[in-house]
Amino acid sequence: MPARSAPEPIQATELFNTLGEFIASPPDGTPPEIVEALARMGGNGADPLPPVLFFEAVEQSPIAISITDAQATILYVNQAFEALTGYRRDAVLGHNQSLLSNNATPKSVYEQLWRTILARQTWSGTLVNRTQAGGDYLAELTITPVLDRDGALKYFLGMHRDVTKEHELEGALHQQKARLETVLDAAPVIVALLDSAGRVILDNQEYKRLLGELHGREPAEVFRAALGEQLGLDPFAACLEHGRAFKNIEVSLDIRGPVGTRWFACSLNPVDESDASARSYFGESVAGERRLLLLANDITSRRREIERAHLEHLRARLAEQQLMHGMREALAAAVYQIQVPLNVIQAASGMLRDGAANTETLTALLDQINASGAKALATLTAALPEEPREAGVRVNINKLLRQVLELETQRLLAGGIVVDWRPATLLPELTGHKNQLRAMFKHLIDNAIQALREAARPQRELTLTTRPLDGGVEIEIQDNGCGIAAEDRYRVFEPFHIGWRDRRGRSGMGLALAQEIVNAHGGSIEVDPEFSGGCLIRLSLNAAAADD
Repeated sequence: MPARSAPEPIQATELFNTLGEFIASPPDGTPPEIVEALARMGGNGADPLPPVLFFEAVEQSPIAISITDAQATILYVNQAFEALTGYRRDAVLGHNQSLLSNNATPKSVYEQLWRTILARQTWSGTLVNRTQAGGDYLAELTITPVLDRDGALKYFLGMHRDVTKEHELEGALHQQKARLETVLDAAPVIVALLDSAGRVILDNQEYKRLLGELHGREPAEVFRAALGEQLGLDPFAACLEHGRAFKNIEVSLDIRGPVGTRWFACSLNPVDESDASARSYFGESVAGERRLLLLANDITSRRREIERAHLEHLRARLAEQQLMHGMREALAAAVYQIQVPLNVIQAASGMLRDGAANTETLTALLDQINASGAKALATLTAALPEEPREAGVRVNINKLLRQVLELETQRLLAGGIVVDWRPATLLPELTGHKNQLRAMFKHLIDNAIQALREAARPQRELTLTTRPLDGGVEIEIQDNGCGIAAEDRYRVFEPFHIGWRDRRGRSGMGLALAQEIVNAHGGSIEVDPEFSGGCLIRLSLNAAAADD
């Protein structure tokens, strides 16, 4: 049986006719830019180019063009095809187009390609092809079926270009993005890039970790509120609208659970993106969208070291302050107790003076006692130490309560007391006397510890809650101890009232001074009458009086 002869290469006239038929009636799905490009090379319908000139236009096209028969046997290739593949046309004419195939292209892609073109539809896609020298390149390929006047499938017109460099550039960009994300995720700093509306468009693992600790609350918004409270303005708006940068602004976030309070040094920087539109190709550009870079460095350990040293100093000061408070309460009680007999003596002296004028000796004696008592009273009154005047400063109530809890840690552990710390995440600062407030909170917590000790419950619980008020803060100190009887709810605020069975070393409960301090800060303090199962002290604080 004679061997089947190879198809003849397509000639210029046949090429012209084939492309002319294709332009006149392109199959469905043919990209319009291909039809337009071929039409321009062939001239317009009223004044078509001569076949030879049309052939030369196709020959010199910068796009690799090939024409095969219905079995994909190559009938024609242009010069761009030769330059791209490295095959001379006399080496590929009569051969199947599959000689360019590379095993790197999945079989499923070829199957989908053939299903499409045999269904007389245009296929566009990407293949890994092989050059004559054995190298690989990435081909962006469009194959369009060419039908004769009877609608029979006659040729396939293929156009492809080398997109290897574009793929490599895209891969390099992807790798660069992956490297950047790796570096960001490894950084021990919270990083977030925000758009002009304040939405997060890029973040790192530290940011996501804080998002989990905040139970879904967006960290960027929490930082925005904390920085706004610290600076007195909206820092995001100042940065985005006016290009203002902020460096190392320290804020604290009170996080419920084992995490506790965390401190961050925050920086905000405006980032102006370049214009990526076509107009910018030759340097003419407009301003791009402004972004906001948020950096937050966790300085909690450093702050805790500072606070630990500060607490040691406070221990000594509080011990001295408590001693002074005890003296004041003791002297106040003594003054009160001496006042009563003096009043009696004064009354008896008056009676004797009025009813028994002959008892001069007794009267003189009583007058002497009266004078001595008055002198002693004056001496005791003068001995009362004055509370040192303290300047009003900005006070963070959460911070003061944390300090007192740390000072009381040993006593709380020794008493087996479980502390439930419920701070408001963001609490406004107020102007106050820091030392007075710290001493007051210590008195209140000391009372709660004593109540829990005397109740002798198997489960001893102390709950501290803070919440913001309009213009101030509210604090609740709750324990499940022995509680305060209804008839003693107001008496506990007397300077020498003691509500404990164990009275040793006590001259009062410190609530008189607590009430004095609260009043000086424009607030109120009460024992909640509705609370049962222990004691709930509720107090509000606004600000220290300006003349205090």
